[in-house]
Amino acid sequence: MQREQEGIKLAIHETVIGRIAIAEVGGYITNLFFAGEPLPVAAAYLETPLILEAFSQLESYLSGERRAFSLQLAPTGTLFMQRVWHHVTLIPYGRTASYQEIATLAGNPQAVRAVGMANHRNPLPIFIPCHRVLGKDGSLTGYRGGVALKQVLLALEGASCLSGAVYNHPFRLALL
Repeated sequence: MQREQEGIKLAIHETVIGRIAIAEVGGYITNLFFAGEPLPVAAAYLETPLILEAFSQLESYLSGERRAFSLQLAPTGTLFMQRVWHHVTLIPYGRTASYQEIATLAGNPQAVRAVGMANHRNPLPIFIPCHRVLGKDGSLTGYRGGVALKQVLLALEGASCLSGAVYNHPFRLALL
């Protein structure tokens, strides 16, 4: 975790997709951790109202009742990563975008691999929906939580997954 570890509050809940930990620093949600990922050593295990709200919204999303999150997020990353994550948050529920499209929106059409790395380092997966970013050919490619989870999340949102490809109405630059 890049953010200073002092003042981190952390809670862990079981969800339908497995054990999830959510961290808060200074009144902002800073991280979502999947089962098996290392947690900050200096964290205080405390269910703050903000963390409880984050879990409530996550559960609503996972049950199909919520399509967007309304949380104060503070992901830590480079300026380019911040631009990528901003554009990823603009991909509508149930839609997808390619790494190429996000690279173009982030100001560097050649930075397709850098977009992939930014998504891999996204400290707030699901809240910043990098699972909606696919290969140019519609392939699922990688996901920090695993390709199987990426497929589950896309299916939850109504994107049909078949043989590793997602078929739906893709998000396009013209929608912005």
